[in-house]
Formats: sequence, structure tokens, C-alpha cells
Amino acid sequence: MIPLRDDNPTRSFPAVTIGLIILNVAAFVYEMSLPPDGLETLFLQMGVVPSEVTAGLRSGGPLDVWLTPLTSMFLHGGVAHLLGNMLYLWIFGNNIEDLLGPIRFLIFYVITGLGAVAGQVAASPHSGIPMVGASGAIAGVLGAYLAMFPHARVLTLVPLGFFIRIVHLPAWLMLGFWFLYQVLLSMFPGERGGGVAFFAHIGGFVSGLILIWVFRLGRAARSSRTLERFDRR
Repeated sequence: MIPLRDDNPTRSFPAVTIGLIILNVAAFVYEMSLPPDGLETLFLQMGVVPSEVTAGLRSGGPLDVWLTPLTSMFLHGGVAHLLGNMLYLWIFGNNIEDLLGPIRFLIFYVITGLGAVAGQVAASPHSGIPMVGASGAIAGVLGAYLAMFPHARVLTLVPLGFFIRIVHLPAWLMLGFWFLYQVLLSMFPGERGGGVAFFAHIGGFVSGLILIWVFRLGRAARSSRTLERFDRR
């Protein structure tokens, strides 16, 4: 299922969400300027390599090992990878930014991204394959959206064999299916999408689902007014 838009209006300009999209696109443009060996070096140096993180936990490790969980969030393995992530970030990120405010949202985004890294490293601690992409942090945004706006309607493209339908789905169904799909594929990684860090998606989603309740403290009154629009549906 591919989300196209939601019907959840915001009251503030999503500056951080747009800024994150611009940074991701700019990083990808830089990636495309590199020769193949340069791109491989970039991924190895700035992507998260689970075996290096595991070794760093044992020995302390150099500073760059601890920076890669952050830098990896702005690298992508291809156009489809980038566009898919930015679509999800644009549709769901603006509402979480509106709920938390720009500073809290940025901190929330980074921390759930770190939760995603932790999930993947825990699942594959000896892997030497670099992990890149904003998917884990965005999964945290999805978890937060599910918790805060379960009844918001999402216009969704649903492929049914040779047919495609565009339907409005409640967020709990659309995002619940997305999460279940990640869990199922994590059990059979070779069947569909080998090389995808499904445990990062799961770790980010669960982090967002839990941490949103902490981050929304202090903005409860505003949150209640926002959520009221959907309680009556």
C-alpha cells in the first residue's frame, strides 16, 4: 500500500519536515556525483556497519563509529529508496511536527532513528554490510502517528493483482498493515527485498510508538485540541 495524502490538517508550517527532505535530497545529489568506488567508500564510512558498532561498544571505538548512526540517516541507496522515504516523511511528519513543535520533533526524529539503528545492530551484530537510509527514523514518525492519530484517514493506493484501487483507510489500518508487513518480511528476508533493514524499521516504529508519549508532555493541551477533530468520527 502506498499513501498519497492524509486528511489531517496542521496549524503550523512544517519547517523541520521540509528541511529534512531538502537535506536528504541534497545528500542524494552528492551521492550521484560520485563514481561507484567513491559511493561505496561513502557508504562504508558514513553508513552504519553493525559489526563496527558492536566492536565499538566493546572497546569504545573511534568517534566516527558513533557519528555514523546520524550520518546514515541522510544517505540512500537509490531513487526509489529516497522517494519512498520522503513521501512517507512528508505525509506523516508534518502532523507530528505540528504536535510536538519543531525542536522536539527534530530531537524525536533523531532519537527514533537511533532506536532503529539499535534494532538492526541487535538483530545482525556481526554484519559488515553498511546500513543507510532515513527509513528507521521515519518509521518512528509512523509509530507516533499511529499512536496520536489512529482515526485520521489516509488516501492510499492499493494494488490488487493487475488492478489498482485508491481508497481512504484509517491510519490504524494502513500503518498497522505496514508494521505487520515489516515483521513478516523480517522473518523471511530472502523472500522479498533482500538487503532491506527490516529490524531497523521495527526498532524505529516501536521507539516512536513509545517515545511519543514522553515527547508530547508539556503540549498536552494543544494535542487534545488537535486530536478532537478525529474523536468525533
